[in-house]
Amino acid sequence: QVQLVESGGGLVQAGGSLRLSCAASGRTVRNYAMGWFRQAPGKEREFVSAITWNGVNTQYTDSVKGRFTISRGNAKNTVYLQMNSLKPEDTAVYYCTMNSRLYYIGGYDSVNDYDYWGQGTQVTVSS
Repeated sequence: QVQLVESGGGLVQAGGSLRLSCAASGRTVRNYAMGWFRQAPGKEREFVSAITWNGVNTQYTDSVKGRFTISRGNAKNTVYLQMNSLKPEDTAVYYCTMNSRLYYIGGYDSVNDYDYWGQGTQVTVSS
């Protein structure tokens, strides 16, 4: 059974930084595509970032490019999202997600590209 557990969210002032962690169990993250999505109140869940199964390629939504960095810690079976220069519009619940297909290559920016989800961690950026 795959479990994804996010941590690292919190309250931060605009311009500050947070690092989200997603600890996986039941699967080895280095073999699977992983992603981060977020959902603000009253809005749909939206793509933030993804990393391919081999870690070679990463993707970001335009609004976070240059500010957020996705990475993987294979030894800890964890995926990270480093968030710098945070803005109030980054406020949302952030979800970690995993594609269940081994060595998956395909789309990465749709909720339908993923099969397992964490419970989410709240990020609040004050102005």
